[in-house]
Amino acid sequence: MSLSGGRIRIGTRGSALARWQAEHVAAALRAVPEAPEPELVLIKTEGDRIQDVPLSQVRGKAFFTKEIEEALLSGVVDVAVHSLKDLATEMPPGLALGAVLEREDPRDAFLSFEGGSLEDLPRGARVGTSSIRRRALLARWRPDLELAELRGNVPTRIQKLDGELFHAIVLAAAGVKRLGLQDRISSYLSFERFLPAVSQGAIGVQIRARDEAIARWVGALDHPPTRFATAAERALLRRLEGGCHVPVGAFAELEGDILRLRAVVCSLNGAEWVEGTRSGVVGNAGAIGIGLAEDLLARGGDRILEGIGKAGSGS
Repeated sequence: MSLSGGRIRIGTRGSALARWQAEHVAAALRAVPEAPEPELVLIKTEGDRIQDVPLSQVRGKAFFTKEIEEALLSGVVDVAVHSLKDLATEMPPGLALGAVLEREDPRDAFLSFEGGSLEDLPRGARVGTSSIRRRALLARWRPDLELAELRGNVPTRIQKLDGELFHAIVLAAAGVKRLGLQDRISSYLSFERFLPAVSQGAIGVQIRARDEAIARWVGALDHPPTRFATAAERALLRRLEGGCHVPVGAFAELEGDILRLRAVVCSLNGAEWVEGTRSGVVGNAGAIGIGLAEDLLARGGDRILEGIGKAGSGS
């Protein structure tokens, strides 16, 4: 390992939320005994450059991470900070997940120009979101709404709401809260209807697999309950062969030594879905995720995902 100027270089995107997350990691590293001083290195990703294409039409699963991972592998940076939900469930060779920080609020937040809740929206109201999971679940519960593409960082999306381009928008509550914009949240979408994206609200710190010194310092930031919960969710998503383009919602929580995982697979138009729950001891987090995925596939999830795949390929 060779640190540049005796500092830990943290690779991050340049958006306000990404920088908040990187600064949060930097502050935590400063509290680790003997850890070098961290510094941020801003890296622009494909997701930052392409703003006029719906995420559902972009191929690949590393839209917001690839360039940062390449910088980490080449030694340009020493660690990479990501929203864990953006990180592919299969880690690139040579990289490892060094820490998963304690999770923020994992729920989806409903922001409306007039306040209220999803149920309060009039028929035909225009709702903005870039997530096909949210679009599918919105279509499931409110098929009368007009769902429209919404790209940009969190402040930009809220500005579009203020510009009356939408009656309401749906965002991850964690990002809104981390930027101090929680007063803009009208209400929250309940887990009973809207399971979040896999790992939503969690920050992942990526490192080089054989960098023992960095692993020791970064490992001190790990939050085991969040690590186990997101491991179950990521295992489920990996078995479903999904990424950001598949309408899969999941959330795991710990009750003592027991981990309980809930998940849903929903068709793009919200007309079909399959959901389920599986529990087990925390140490079997990965197996719990795979087991629930197998159950969902057997009960119709395979057919739903096959239909989504055909729609995406145009066949």
